[in-house]
Amino acid sequence: MKIFESFDEAETFAFGKKMGEQAKPGETYCLEGDLGVGKTVFTQGFAAGLGIEGPVSSPTFTIVQEYLDGRLPLYHFDVYRIADPDEMADIGYEEYFFSGDGVCLVEWPGQIEELLPEEAHWIRIEKDLDQGFDYRRITWDGIGEEA
Repeated sequence: MKIFESFDEAETFAFGKKMGEQAKPGETYCLEGDLGVGKTVFTQGFAAGLGIEGPVSSPTFTIVQEYLDGRLPLYHFDVYRIADPDEMADIGYEEYFFSGDGVCLVEWPGQIEELLPEEAHWIRIEKDLDQGFDYRRITWDGIGEEA
């Protein structure tokens, strides 16, 4: 596991952007972290790294938001409200996860872990208030070594 330490939102955004710049078609990124930890800021940076210019927000009530105007399509999932993984069939999750044309970013992946591609990349964002209110410790599985 790799570790990145962020001391403000701008650094979290920049880290996400660097990860987005390195993303490849067909990849799935699983983004873990408590509420308010900075998953949306990371995702906004990731989208910017893909060349997506419009506003990016968490798709909590729609489950998936598609951003098609970057160098690769971004399929941003927020599965926090999924009570049963079978609900994902209604939105055609297999086309997103296994089509290979874009990048999937999944918030709250533990809700649907059994549906995720085996080769999915895992990123965890955590607070440590002893390091300061804005501090975030980001761990990931080594994809994008230069990040």
